Amino acid sequence: MLVDRSLKVDASQHADFYVKQTLKNITGPLLDPLQFAYRANRSVDDAVNMGLHFILQHLDKTGNYVRILFVDFSSAFNTIITTLRQSKLARLSVPSSVCQWITSFLTDRQQLVRLGKFTSHSRTTSTDAPQGCVLSPLLFSLYTNDCTSKDPSVKLLKFADNTTLICLINDGDESAYRQEVKELAVWCSHNNLELNTLKTVEMTVDFRRNPPALPPLTIMDSTVTSVETFRFLGTTITQNLKWDNHIDLIVKKAQQRLYFLRQLRKFNLPKELLKQFYSAITESILCTSITVWFSSATKTDLRRLQRIVRTAERIIGTTLPTLQDLYSSRVNKRASKIILDRSHLAHFLFELLPSGRRYRARTTKTARHRKSFFPQAIYLMNS
Repeated sequence: MLVDRSLKVDASQHADFYVKQTLKNITGPLLDPLQFAYRANRSVDDAVNMGLHFILQHLDKTGNYVRILFVDFSSAFNTIITTLRQSKLARLSVPSSVCQWITSFLTDRQQLVRLGKFTSHSRTTSTDAPQGCVLSPLLFSLYTNDCTSKDPSVKLLKFADNTTLICLINDGDESAYRQEVKELAVWCSHNNLELNTLKTVEMTVDFRRNPPALPPLTIMDSTVTSVETFRFLGTTITQNLKWDNHIDLIVKKAQQRLYFLRQLRKFNLPKELLKQFYSAITESILCTSITVWFSSATKTDLRRLQRIVRTAERIIGTTLPTLQDLYSSRVNKRASKIILDRSHLAHFLFELLPSGRRYRARTTKTARHRKSFFPQAIYLMNS
């Protein structure tokens, strides 16, 4: 009997999604709270805002500084060991039947490449987390779930295969940081993950008046490169924690998209369609990670961004939401979801006063901390 191949593909995809949801339901309560990928009510913005919260809260105290290690793995998804993955899943209370199904599903997979009417010969692969597979990102997150920091001064923040060590240093004592980096390298060797020392970089955030030269960091006899800027989960972070570099990129992208809006206007499209196009193509760029940077941006940069909105208004011939309105809406929405989720790492930051009507304002000593997401979210929720 002949079976339509498309039915087999659909069945495989449905099984993929079913097992993925099953894994998430089973492992959710056991996951590292600093893993933000592929979890309900977690996002890239949450990861960046939480990392900045650790940094800014620490820098509120004089004499402190922070060293941030942005870790890069070589072909991370292709190096997972089946036996290790199975034991890790078992420790996360995943039933043996599900573990066996995953192993069977990922072993001896037939893959081919189709380009137009041409199809390559099929090849057999047994990669434990194949690219394009629905399960792969989640399996990698579960595989690295036991990669955590033992010292409270070092935060090991993860978003799938993006791993970042944030070391909060007091009195110049970097022993905990260097020990955690060594242990990360050992963990990687035991779990068949290769640290790419050429792409792994470090950034120092230090607002002391006359900071001394810091000793370089080495990983496996390779000196880690120090950088002044880094694109962290889509957001450009700088040593001075200012956002002009990131906003430059946003302005450039948004202006490019205004060109397409003008072209569509020439074809006399209805205003409603032009507004929908603007919202999907241009406004989405302006609002990328807006909860991270908006409140700390300079007035000059905010005027540059708002100028793009006004230009779009003239092109369309209608009024559009201001960036301030978009920011406030997104902050309130995000904060509300965190407040309702007791498992969220930032839930404790939203503490009701005895009256039960307002949230306790976070203690901040510096303007850069006061203007960050969580203090601003509490301010807006109380307004």
